[in-house]
Amino acid sequence: MASIYQSIEMLSKEKGIDPQIVLDAVKDAMLAAARKHFRSAEDLIADLDEGTGNIQIYSVKQVVDAVEDPLKQISLQSARKINKDAEIGAEIREPKPTDVLGRISAQTAKQVILQKVREAERDTVFSEFQGRYGELVNCVVKRAEGQDYIVDMGKTEARLPKKEQSRVESFSLGDRVRCVIKGVERAGKNSGVIVSRAAPELVMRLFEQEVPEIYDGTVAIKACAREAGERTKIAVFSRDRDVDSVGACVGMKGMRVQSIIRELRGEKIDIIEYSDDPIQYVTKALNPAKISRVTIIEAADKHMEVVVDDLQLSLAIGKRGQNVRLAAKLMGWKIDIKSEEEKRREMESRMADMVISGAPVSVLLDHGLEESVIEELVAAGIGTVEKVGSMTPEELEAIPNFSEETVSQIQTAVVSFYGQYDDEGQPSEDEAAPTDAEAIEEAIDKSTNPEEPGEASESPGAFENIETGVLESDLARGVPAELDETDEGEVLDLGRVEGLSGAPSSLRESVASGGGEGEKEAESDTIGKSE
Repeated sequence: MASIYQSIEMLSKEKGIDPQIVLDAVKDAMLAAARKHFRSAEDLIADLDEGTGNIQIYSVKQVVDAVEDPLKQISLQSARKINKDAEIGAEIREPKPTDVLGRISAQTAKQVILQKVREAERDTVFSEFQGRYGELVNCVVKRAEGQDYIVDMGKTEARLPKKEQSRVESFSLGDRVRCVIKGVERAGKNSGVIVSRAAPELVMRLFEQEVPEIYDGTVAIKACAREAGERTKIAVFSRDRDVDSVGACVGMKGMRVQSIIRELRGEKIDIIEYSDDPIQYVTKALNPAKISRVTIIEAADKHMEVVVDDLQLSLAIGKRGQNVRLAAKLMGWKIDIKSEEEKRREMESRMADMVISGAPVSVLLDHGLEESVIEELVAAGIGTVEKVGSMTPEELEAIPNFSEETVSQIQTAVVSFYGQYDDEGQPSEDEAAPTDAEAIEEAIDKSTNPEEPGEASESPGAFENIETGVLESDLARGVPAELDETDEGEVLDLGRVEGLSGAPSSLRESVASGGGEGEKEAESDTIGKSE
């Protein structure tokens, strides 16, 4: 039986667990087998005989004066036959035979031993690997179990599940692979270490090995998003101004990143420079697409809208949405991508909705109306500025808590709201009106003002047009040069000629019908008369 102790030591070294754990497991197994064999309610214990190396089973009884339970108590006289120094209250161990344990008891003991050893092995593995998540380990493919691979890590085995494999990879028995520790499971059929080839941490660990600047801390990896076998985006940041973070990761002629791509079986890798500004960050994260503009919709919820040119939309979204999905995962933001045309249609739809539904009364806050007044209007069922503007002062005063002063404030705010649209496009007081228009207006005033009849005759050679009442010479001086120089017979667009848009319709018709020839004829007639 001395070989039992030796077997325990060998098993402990093989499994990497404490020999005492294995010894306790053997004792528990022997006790389970003894209880099953003797079918007794006695208190049994198992102990190792250090002299012989045997594991002995004992029945433990307490020494008492009067025995009430013979299975758990023993009289003092009987106890002293076993141990002459026995006293009242002491415990007496009575040995039980172990050679009578049969084959069934031995099988029970074996199962208990294996179960205890497995539990001890799980605890040892868990305590060793629970703090090593994301660590890069070298493994050898040992066997395949369905779609999963069992790999040898040296001290223990690990499982490479199907979901943690890259879709472009397949392995054979004996292949050496590099994986990262994904986690440790303590219970269940697949308990043990779980390794991964699809985790983003694998790309990060490979860059740390290939790029010395990352290993020594000059360049830091800020984030990594990956879809195994297809594409990876990794954001890097340099703590040294003189070190280009992207260039350091790419390496001379791309040697560093190409080494990682070969390890990942041709997976595409986008190396992006990290930025604290989300707008600059998303512009780089969506490469190779060119961004037109970015709008932060909700900074607290990390929600943004990106607008790209119509021809760049498919490139920004990527194949099956992969590019924008990886960019959103890399940044931790929700990204909405729209084309210029889509954004334009959206704005037109919003404007149409606003026209149909009207502007909300809340916009009057910007025109001096108090929030409490707006709340009263909304409570009264008046939700748009248009509805407020269509109401009479009496109707407004009929609203509870509204005084004449309140109604006046409302009307002032409404007028201010509509006034902002009326003022758009009007010239300021400081801006001078076109000189040609002034000349025409001056000519009209001089020719039509009855109080100054002599001014028309002061200009030699001028005569009054009977239809318009305007001096033809003054009209000629007031017409822009481009109107004088038009070709014969060409119809003029007076709305496009600066200075005539404000003239009377009869004047515009006269200019349009007369053109350059009318002026020449008028001049010739004037010369003839003077002669």
